[in-house]
Amino acid sequence: MEYEILGSNFQAVRVVLREEEEVYAEAGNMVCKTSNVEMETRLTGKGWGGKLMGLLKRKIAGESAFVTYFRCAEGKGEVCFTGGLPGKIEAVEITLEKPFIAQKDAFLCATSGVEFTITFQKKLGAGFFGGEGFILEKFQGEGVVFVNAAGDLIKYELDPGEKIQVETGCVVGFDSTVTYSVELVGGIKTAIFGGEGLFLATLTGPGRAFIQTTNIEKLKATLDIPETTSQGD
Repeated sequence: MEYEILGSNFQAVRVVLREEEEVYAEAGNMVCKTSNVEMETRLTGKGWGGKLMGLLKRKIAGESAFVTYFRCAEGKGEVCFTGGLPGKIEAVEITLEKPFIAQKDAFLCATSGVEFTITFQKKLGAGFFGGEGFILEKFQGEGVVFVNAAGDLIKYELDPGEKIQVETGCVVGFDSTVTYSVELVGGIKTAIFGGEGLFLATLTGPGRAFIQTTNIEKLKATLDIPETTSQGD
């Protein structure tokens, strides 16, 4: 499989598939495809037990119960995806030894060797105040998963014990080797008047961490245009 990330502020990913290769994506993320790429909506998981469990996990994570698979029937085909969000797309390599954890709504598409599942916050503080909730998306197996980031994307390669503190809601994802927690922002005065909220998310290495420069709630607030009334009203 080959891919190319297109655009600057409103990106899309173009995936080139060889015969019998396939990727899967959230419903509605496809922009266009060549006619030799076939679409099929499926439940994820192996066997009916695995498929029902996959359905349950996706519903818990707030995602659609089904995903759409795109398979190249013959020759070489192309399919393009976008998350419909102004921002960046990142291709994240997944290995058996290094699963990847992402915030809800980050998932765009993935190669068929990547399994979508969920994981739960182990610490109550991170679940309540971390901005991501108790449920996160987990991608494991071997392949590539493409994730969305609102605004621009900042990437870190954290050494063992190295920490970064991030505004809650701006964490896109991180390797499973990274520890995620929350900490109170400075003193009471800083917490109340500093403009950063009461808590910061703390990521501790080793591993990769991906940060977005805004989040969906901030983006909604920025794009909100107040209603105006005409002079005749």
